[in-house]
Amino acid sequence: MIARTIQLTYEHRVFFTRDSFAPGNRVLRDLIAEAQRPCKAPVKVLLVVDQGITSADPHLEERIARYAEAHRDVIQLVEAPLILPGGEACKNDWSLVEQIWERIHEGRICRHSFVIAVGGGALLDLAGFAAATAHRGIRHIRIPTTTLSQGDGGVGVKNGVNFFGKKNWVGNFAIPHAVVNDLDFLSLLPPAQRRAGIIEAIKVSLIRDRSLFEAMEKMADRLAKLEELALETVIRRSAELHMNHIACGGDPFELGSARPLDFGHWSAHKLEQISGFRIGHGDAVAIGMAVDLIYARRRGLLSVDDEQRALGLIRAVGFDLYVPELNLRQNGDLIIVRGLEEFREHLGGELTITLVTGIGQATEVHEMDTALLPAIVEEMLARFGAPQAGGVAATRVA
Repeated sequence: MIARTIQLTYEHRVFFTRDSFAPGNRVLRDLIAEAQRPCKAPVKVLLVVDQGITSADPHLEERIARYAEAHRDVIQLVEAPLILPGGEACKNDWSLVEQIWERIHEGRICRHSFVIAVGGGALLDLAGFAAATAHRGIRHIRIPTTTLSQGDGGVGVKNGVNFFGKKNWVGNFAIPHAVVNDLDFLSLLPPAQRRAGIIEAIKVSLIRDRSLFEAMEKMADRLAKLEELALETVIRRSAELHMNHIACGGDPFELGSARPLDFGHWSAHKLEQISGFRIGHGDAVAIGMAVDLIYARRRGLLSVDDEQRALGLIRAVGFDLYVPELNLRQNGDLIIVRGLEEFREHLGGELTITLVTGIGQATEVHEMDTALLPAIVEEMLARFGAPQAGGVAATRVA
């Protein structure tokens, strides 16, 4: 046997800025300049942009073109931005991956070039996967445009698309060259999407940071009203905590079975799937967290007071905690239970579920008593069945 140790060092960076495509904003320009060769020729760049953003901001393409022209000594756009549909549906369409590959091929994009993705988490997953698999890996920059992606998924190191009807079945790990959180994009979001990112902040506070949870309790009214400063405060801290886990948690590429940042996600992913992705990720995670919080209380792992505080904050910021899909059955069995095996299968190894044991504290379990789940669903219907104004249940009934 010949054995060698390979050590790699990565720098994971998230920049916070505004109006990132204003000619005077040098954040993107300076990031791209890092790839310039000694000859100082402009660096080829392909932009992939979420159609939802161009619809909300009709002048975005024009601003991108002006930005590239202002910095033509560094940036060479190979063509106009590739506009693709966003939302979870885009990850179900393999042809969109091929479209990005075709543009990479036609533009002669290489490993010294960039793919820059501008959009929500699903579009970032899609474009990141295409970039990371072309030429065995092209540098990519993420510009998340939603509260969910700026505080959670967009600052991560995972890319993926859905396959076999399963979320993120095809994907990879690739640390982006940088993440640029342009806070101005958040003003373009409809209320439900602006609210969605708050749930991931509550999630990470429950398992990692009691002080953040308490701060969010104090600003719950402001968060419910989607006040700009409150949202930005929560997004920044959520992004920091997620990055801390990736960089310092000891398993950035998830080689083990533990995945604490996916607290509440095993049932959330299944709810998204069985609803045909009509239930958004944020709403599904809120409900999935409620399932696991009530389960932890029923198993004696979590006090009644802490369970009520956690669920109270989730509801106070505007999330509904019951949808009819929770109670969908096949042959008498709850369909969401299948999410446990799919969760285990996605990681391999033994099932590992994170459960909250106190505000800011969590533990891992390797089995779930599925016999408790029907009673939990019934409890959720009794406690939360009437939707709050504007919540997901109300939206779905409409």
